[in-house]
Amino acid sequence: MAEPEPFCGLSLPARLEAILYLKGRPLELGELAAIAGIERDATELALITLMADYAHRDTALEIHQEGQRYALQLRAGLGDLVQNLLPVDLSIASLRTLATIALKKRLLQSELVELRGSGAYEHIKELLAQDFIERRRQSDGRSYWLSLSEKFHRTFSLKADDLAALGSRLAAAETDASPPTPEDEPDP
Repeated sequence: MAEPEPFCGLSLPARLEAILYLKGRPLELGELAAIAGIERDATELALITLMADYAHRDTALEIHQEGQRYALQLRAGLGDLVQNLLPVDLSIASLRTLATIALKKRLLQSELVELRGSGAYEHIKELLAQDFIERRRQSDGRSYWLSLSEKFHRTFSLKADDLAALGSRLAAAETDASPPTPEDEPDP
């Protein structure tokens, strides 16, 4: 595959930076190459160049690699600043529902309601309204597939370790036989 002319005179690393910024979620190298319309080897070299450039700059952003995925995100340690500037206005119950979706990555709405109770319907409405999740009708059923949106990935820079720890805490909470707390139920 021949490399297309740089868009608006941008270098390949700059184009990859734009793609990572606009996608707002981690991308695999092959996906990044396909979007950029260039070969995988050229993408990898340009990505290494971009990562080195960010490593030497005094900037709030970084190219983060987790496994085989790459993302443009805020540097670690800026979470407090983000929370002060962009507070998330979600109820505790909706945050718990969002955490459940984040752990599962993709699940049926009916499964979520089984896990979280009937209050999950209101949580889903709230999460959809604030664009933290996406909902698509199941092709061979009556339920909807729920997944995280690009806004979720931009807002919450969670690493796999963070999600694993959250999963352990939620699993422990799910095995607890205590009745749902009032915040888990929808507001009247």
